Amino acid sequence: MAAITLGAVFTFLIAQFFPIVELEVGGYSSSATLLGAIHVLWTEQMQLVAVVVFLFTMLLPAVELGALLYVTLSLRAGHRPPGFDHLLRAVGMARRWGMTEVLMIGILITIVKMTSLAEVVVQPGLFAFGALTLMLAVVVSFDPKILWNLGEHLPGPRRPAQQVVHDDKAQLLACHSCGLVEPAHHRHCARCGTRLHRRHPDSVGRTWAFLLAAAILYIPANLLPVMYTHSLFGKEDDTIISGVVYFWTSGSPALAAIIFVASIVVPVLKLASLALLAWTAQRRSRWRPLQRTMLYRIVEFVGRWSMLDIFVITLTVALVRFQSLAVITAGPGALAFCAVVVLTMIASMQFDPRLIWDPVENRGEKHV
Repeated sequence: MAAITLGAVFTFLIAQFFPIVELEVGGYSSSATLLGAIHVLWTEQMQLVAVVVFLFTMLLPAVELGALLYVTLSLRAGHRPPGFDHLLRAVGMARRWGMTEVLMIGILITIVKMTSLAEVVVQPGLFAFGALTLMLAVVVSFDPKILWNLGEHLPGPRRPAQQVVHDDKAQLLACHSCGLVEPAHHRHCARCGTRLHRRHPDSVGRTWAFLLAAAILYIPANLLPVMYTHSLFGKEDDTIISGVVYFWTSGSPALAAIIFVASIVVPVLKLASLALLAWTAQRRSRWRPLQRTMLYRIVEFVGRWSMLDIFVITLTVALVRFQSLAVITAGPGALAFCAVVVLTMIASMQFDPRLIWDPVENRGEKHV
């Protein structure tokens, strides 16, 4: 684990600080790094979108890799490092929000889109992002709970032990972070310090709140322009739908399908699925609990892929800056759509899937 993580750290640095792609047209050239693209968004009064892209593609992957490298090297040396519990909790949180693989697909879509506007020259950052995506796929397969179990048997600083009351009839709770099972009367996990809850407080109410906000913003996200194009031929406004039409009519139906599914179908299905889950949990329904649990897992998995359009906009805005020839800027639809993606992801995280099974009587039968 330490070796793979160390390799991913070096690849991450190359990917962040080397240009990803360069465009050449009419004697002008333009290249972009990820940080440079974020800076362009910031200077164009899209600070919120710039912050979100920075968090999901740079800061949180860096937190995951840095914390994991520090912990694995310490465990390999035979001791439990200071801040062990907080670092592994940070790894779990960063892993849920890091979106390097989504960014990689966004880069490829941007390159295909740019081939019709200018000559595309691939730069080292693109290959680094490709390698980083593969390495992170391996890193994500590492379960932090294994590291917690290893740390239990090594010398080093640890949390003060809680008083244990032995009661055979005491209810047990599992910690969401490290997986330790302990009596329900403990307020915090004895191993990692995470707050323990039998069920997430106000889970359904919070899910409905974020879901309603996302549904309201979904309308302007699709109606307002996500990009403005200023060129010698005039000004053109692009919405998400027009982007899908562009790829379809330009001979790239596969990319059109990817953007259509990720930016239109997936958000609608997420809103509908989360509404169904929240409504059935609120009514304490016993209807198909296994299928609803699988639906929740699917929503959790595909939630991040709706950010694909935002990453394409980020790179396009940074690349197409040819002074009097053509300049592309971000529109208000990008901000609304970014908010929809973030709000739906928060809504799915607020929903407690254990509520699906609470009304189901435990008689030992299988639910199919």
